[in-house]
Amino acid sequence: MSDRSLRIVLIALFVVLGVYIGQPYVDRLLFAASTPRTVEPRGNLSDVERSTVELFERVSPSVVQVVARAGTLETSQAEGESGGAQSGTGFVWDAAGHIVTNDHVVEGTTAVAVRLASGQALQAQIVGTAPNYDLAVLRVESTHSLPPPITIGTSDGLKVGQSVFAIGNPFGLDQSLTTGIISALKRRLPTASGREITNVIQTDAAINPGNSGGPLLDSAGRVIGVNTAILSPSGTSAGIGFAIPIDVVNRVVPEIIRRGFVPTPGIGIATADEAAATRAGLEGVVIVRTAPGSSAERAGLRGIDAGTRKVGDVIVGVNGKPVRRLPDLTEELERVGVGKRVTLAIKRDGRDMSVDVEVMDLSRKT
Repeated sequence: MSDRSLRIVLIALFVVLGVYIGQPYVDRLLFAASTPRTVEPRGNLSDVERSTVELFERVSPSVVQVVARAGTLETSQAEGESGGAQSGTGFVWDAAGHIVTNDHVVEGTTAVAVRLASGQALQAQIVGTAPNYDLAVLRVESTHSLPPPITIGTSDGLKVGQSVFAIGNPFGLDQSLTTGIISALKRRLPTASGREITNVIQTDAAINPGNSGGPLLDSAGRVIGVNTAILSPSGTSAGIGFAIPIDVVNRVVPEIIRRGFVPTPGIGIATADEAAATRAGLEGVVIVRTAPGSSAERAGLRGIDAGTRKVGDVIVGVNGKPVRRLPDLTEELERVGVGKRVTLAIKRDGRDMSVDVEVMDLSRKT
């Protein structure tokens, strides 16, 4: 190759290299958006987006943050500013200033405040609690600025797969909306009092600490449950959250408002451990003993013989419904209510029998 050809090749190479190296600088010089860019119109929201936005705007003002502690609580304190405060969510129940939340949100506290969506903080009093259902009712004295109550739905007829919405204050982040579906129905949820809430709603809508006591809504914006717990090894949402069904809430809350407490329906029996009954080959609720003066004792129900350890009565049905576990019995007793009578199907000495028993209030001394 001649010197002239070599020089041409080298020059070409340097030109290509220069263009390659200088390209970013040229692009920045010619194409940099050094002035605000033109906004592209997005068009209309989709039907799903529009309905979700409308639901949140309609319901969220009636969802409040609940802050409670043992001792004096200044309503101007935001969550986290005072050690020992525990917080959750609540929602407006009626125009008289009643707020529904979880019992565990206010448990062990003496001072409670609620903060509205507007930012206004109001002192509240605990009207009463129902630990068996993890529910509590608060009341604010000033109602002139209170948002309207949220529409109540029913948990009867819910379907797995239908859309649900949760509004609450996870980690103190107020007015947070999460969405999901009903993952399962008829779950059982143990409470701190030792009883179980039945027909609990399971959802994959994100529920985190601070969401407790907030509403679970259907697509019509009606309350169908009260968010209460999550199942998570980390303590944060793992897609398994639980809500107390609104049909239970709608029965319990008026009782708390009227009395300040909720009667505990029962018949006055101590029952055997389910695992022990299963190992003994028994299906149903095995009566260990009856409480003195209880309706079970008056009806003649028998427990295990203290001397021979012989099994007495095993409850296998109530009002025509099968009883396999204790919650099957307590659910029907709660549905019937204190002062009413139920018909128990029992097995005694290999014989099938029926016994009528009055439902009593276990929270009162016999």
